[in-house]
Amino acid sequence: VRVRGQNLMTHYLEDPDATRDALADGWLHTGDVGYLDEEGRLRVVDRLKDLILRGGNNVYPSEIEAVLAEHPDVREAAVVGCPDPHYGEEIVALIIPNPGRNAVLEDIGDFVRERVARNKVPRLWGSMQEFPLGPSRKVLKRELRDRLAAGDLPVRRL
Repeated sequence: VRVRGQNLMTHYLEDPDATRDALADGWLHTGDVGYLDEEGRLRVVDRLKDLILRGGNNVYPSEIEAVLAEHPDVREAAVVGCPDPHYGEEIVALIIPNPGRNAVLEDIGDFVRERVARNKVPRLWGSMQEFPLGPSRKVLKRELRDRLAAGDLPVRRL
């Protein structure tokens, strides 16, 4: 998604590299992925930096997270990519179970498998008590990816 207008920022404070990356030819590159629907409305799909490239396929985490949110045992979900020697990246689904529910990752995996394309089904799964959150209460996916890479986040293959 790119936008332009007189009301946009002109630069990042004391960060010429970020300014150069975000502003090109009068357009602000927002870092979002989106499309225009049939009526010309912008639909934002996901953040470009969260896009998972698995075996040459683009996988948008928000699509899988939306399916996980429908499962009664899942309170919250986050989907990220982690390096994989064969596929480039592997899809990792992390959930916070609903209190009082017996969240079985295999059952949740089957639920997702029935609702998304085969190449978008997470192969690695984990359960957490809480996600790292930023000041705006958004999940810090960068931190999840870093913890996965460091081996500090237990996940298993389903």
